[in-house]
Order: sequence, then structure tokens, then C-alpha cells
Amino acid sequence: MLSDFVPVAVIILLAIALGFLVVALGHLFGPRRATKRKSMPYESGMIPFGSANRRIPVKFYLVAVLFILFDIEIIFFLPWAVVLHKFISQDLGVFALVEMSIFIVILLVGYVYAWKKGALQWE
Repeated sequence: MLSDFVPVAVIILLAIALGFLVVALGHLFGPRRATKRKSMPYESGMIPFGSANRRIPVKFYLVAVLFILFDIEIIFFLPWAVVLHKFISQDLGVFALVEMSIFIVILLVGYVYAWKKGALQWE
């Protein structure tokens, strides 16, 4: 049974080895001439001014977290949609449909809550 996973282990080991090899070759053969311009912080090609430690509004983080949350939840729809025809023909059909409906309702309640709280408004 474990012999079925040997190809997967070989691919993982090859990917790790290739990653280390590429980094090592870049380190060995890459240019390392430090200049004043390379040592400066880069901000869209402009000379930086002011402190880099400024406060960022929480709104940006909230939008990012909501995007990730809803994006990951939407990923659960794809496997269900792919095997939907198998569920309909089996005894699990009605149960799977009810469970997915509950999941969609919970997702919509969270979306409406975030919308009503103004979390999706960009100012």
C-alpha cells in the first residue's frame, strides 16, 4: 500500500532538491556588487521620504480577511458541483443537497452581515 506513494515522494524530493539547487546556483554565480542605489529602499521608483512606520487603517486588513474568507469558502463549491450528478443518483442525494443548502445559507448570512456592517464599503 505504501508503494503507491513512492512516485509522490520522489516528486516531492525532486522539487525540494531543485529548489535548493536553483537558490545555490543563484548565490554562487549571481552578481554581488553592492552600490548605494541598491542599498536604498524601493518605493515605486521614487525617493522615499518620511517614516516607513506609519499606521495603516484596519479597513485594509478587514477587506483582505473577508476576501480570503469568502474566496476559500467558494472553493468548497467546485468539488460538490463536479460530483453533483453522482449524489443525485445515490441515496446521499437529498442529504448532500440539504447540507450544501445549509452551507450556502450560512455563507450568505455572513456576507449580508459584513455588507450591513459596512465592511465592504471602500472609502
